[in-house]
Amino acid sequence: MTGFINYPLLWPLVITFVAPFAIMLMGRNKNIREGISFVAATLAFLAVARFIPDVLNGIINKQVLFNILPGLSLSLCLDGLGIIFALIAPFLWCFATSYNIGYMRKLNEHAQTRYYFCFGIAIFGAVGVAMSANVFTLYFFYEIISIFTYPLVAHHEDEESFAGAKKYMIYLMGTSKLFLLPAMALTYILSGNLDFSLGEINRGMFLSHDGTFKTTLATAHPWLIQLTYGLYIAGLAKAALMPFHNWLPSAMVAPTPVSALLHAVAVVKAGVFSVSRIILSGFGAQIMHDFGLSLTTAYLAAFTIVVASFIALTKDDLKARLAYSTVSQLSYVIIGVALVGASTLSEGTTFTANLIAAQGGLLHIGHHAFGKITLFFGAGAIYVATHLRSIKKMNGLGRKMPWTFGAFGLASLTMIGIPPVAGFVSKWYLLNGAVNAGQILLMAALLASTILNAGYFAPIFIRAFFYKPDPDIDLDHYHEAPLTMVVPLVFTSLVSLTLGLYPQIFQKFIQAFLGLR
Repeated sequence: MTGFINYPLLWPLVITFVAPFAIMLMGRNKNIREGISFVAATLAFLAVARFIPDVLNGIINKQVLFNILPGLSLSLCLDGLGIIFALIAPFLWCFATSYNIGYMRKLNEHAQTRYYFCFGIAIFGAVGVAMSANVFTLYFFYEIISIFTYPLVAHHEDEESFAGAKKYMIYLMGTSKLFLLPAMALTYILSGNLDFSLGEINRGMFLSHDGTFKTTLATAHPWLIQLTYGLYIAGLAKAALMPFHNWLPSAMVAPTPVSALLHAVAVVKAGVFSVSRIILSGFGAQIMHDFGLSLTTAYLAAFTIVVASFIALTKDDLKARLAYSTVSQLSYVIIGVALVGASTLSEGTTFTANLIAAQGGLLHIGHHAFGKITLFFGAGAIYVATHLRSIKKMNGLGRKMPWTFGAFGLASLTMIGIPPVAGFVSKWYLLNGAVNAGQILLMAALLASTILNAGYFAPIFIRAFFYKPDPDIDLDHYHEAPLTMVVPLVFTSLVSLTLGLYPQIFQKFIQAFLGLR
């Protein structure tokens, strides 16, 4: 016990690891089984929250669990970037559990114990990704998420769900084996270890303190740095950059709470978090600038933002529209962190990192999480209450489900970026970062996406409250979903509003990470 107390960074992982097995043991008692999730989520959140004072004071806690080879270890850390994701995952797990109770019981879903077990392990993987101190540890937990979310995507065990789950695994496991593993090997060869450069976003893993490459191989063949970077971007398919995005809409065959897990809590957030960590703590602003990696990545992200938004406009199925919205919104994070190396030159030839853009991208990790989980919670509540997924059939439904559609509308504002909700703040920083880098085309893409977001979200709200009901649908049969579903989605929508009014909640962590204290 003394040894465990001496390793406080282990606590969040131990809690989120033990809880799923306790859920399995108590599978026959529904109330105890689901109560374990509530308790574990609360304890894990508190275990991470205890490090908040250290992070705000610029202290980076780090712990090597065990060494495998020289420069290769399983190691944990918590800094300003990691603590955001590490707090969000267990916090939202608590509300997702309440929502799960209403959804799974109301629809009398099968294999509920397996479902809660895999859900818990996915949270364990997400917390592990957030606390990874090197590429190897990140890869280990990244793969845990992929493996244990497969049964969730295939939960219905029919032809459609197995097809969606198969594509899910081919994309995620295939890219991680074909691209991410070679990227990790090249990183080890080029830098001598896999440890992230914590607290030094300018230098990265490949440069020594004097600004030179760590190994002669990197000095002789600098193009290997570019190759390694390209492999990382391709290997982290959970970030859903085009063309490695198609697994995400296909995974919508899963139950709606799983979609919320995929889009807001664990999977895609692990993807954009990993890309952010690789760019900011792996390659660093200097290499991103010197090798021209920033603008290449930013323009790929801008392409994804605009194209996915256009596709979302064409979807009548609510979950499909939300899926393509996620593909688009994730690239806001990537465009922000990528622009860290695209700042205009200041005096002379001195490079200045574009920290304004980076703040916008990192803020959007948290802002999108609360907005998107609300939207998927809303979609699930609508389905449980009405069994409707077609947007065209939701005319007038807001009059019978005002809380659900009101929260959905508020969360939509976060996606669009209208004040005072959270999405406006992160998009404001992104726009300023694009201007600061002199990238008018990127600024135009961000503005265009805002208009497109309004184009595919506003009609849902307008139909629900202002259109006459479909004559084939009797609204008198419909009412709000169970309170265990409605309360979480209303709460998370209010959190989106709170984060817009008080953006410093996450901003202080980001500023500590970027050295702006």
